[in-house]
Amino acid sequence: MTGRAREYLTVHELADLLRVKERKVYDLAASGKVPCSRATGKLLFPEAEIRAWMTNHQTGPVDRTDRPNVVLGSHDPLLEWAVRQSRCGLALLLDGSRDGASRFKAGEGLAAGLHVHDAGTNTWNEAFVERECSGQDAVLLSWATRRRGLVTRPEDAGRCRVVSDLAGRTVAARQGESGTDILLRHLLTGAGVSTDDVQFTEPVRSEQDAVLAVAEGLAEVTFGLEAVAKPFGLAFVPLVLERFDILVDRGAHFEEPFQALLAFCRGPALAERAEALGGYDVSGLGEVRWNA
Repeated sequence: MTGRAREYLTVHELADLLRVKERKVYDLAASGKVPCSRATGKLLFPEAEIRAWMTNHQTGPVDRTDRPNVVLGSHDPLLEWAVRQSRCGLALLLDGSRDGASRFKAGEGLAAGLHVHDAGTNTWNEAFVERECSGQDAVLLSWATRRRGLVTRPEDAGRCRVVSDLAGRTVAARQGESGTDILLRHLLTGAGVSTDDVQFTEPVRSEQDAVLAVAEGLAEVTFGLEAVAKPFGLAFVPLVLERFDILVDRGAHFEEPFQALLAFCRGPALAERAEALGGYDVSGLGEVRWNA
């Protein structure tokens, strides 16, 4: 080995430098306590930053900024309830899956709720996260499977049974950053319906607002959740089972606010609430769907 500083250290080299076992190096990387890169598909450690970390006795990567205790992304009624009921200390800024991913990359929150369907792979969230957030030190956890479909007033139920029935009707729209809008446009294309043939309202920015527009007569139908339609006494025709996942910063995952939320969700209250709302399956809660 020459005296010239190496740009990156391997796991074995860092273990030698720190005088620890390689397993400990993997643990440090997974917890976010040392600066590392996964750009090549394997762990590499920038030597200059590692030596600065050792010199300054830091407990996290050099120049790493703590993320605020904010959950970003798409609106989910069950998640909103759990954050509030658990008193975990997390705040919510929910304005769509795409918006959440963008804000997550900018460090504006520690987690983002996502439900983005990828037509090319027919999968939920993984392809989107791999494409949009591959440089983030994060993990994608399962939250719930949700039933989504056409929500109408009871007297209109027989006239809206399939996606093609939306042609010529007034539809409560969601914003373009939302997973709901992405999926609906994909389904319309598959049904041979042009978006020009659908009378979209001005976009609303939550699941409740979309359903409320139908309940108040501002729209004939929306592409909404069964769990939201039920309390309003509206008719619901299921079309898809969608997966809602949470992308969370790896380091923040182990901190008190997010751990408090997970602890609450592992108890009976969440499953009971999901059952009462209807249209939810939370049996896979916490399963890892994607790992940076």
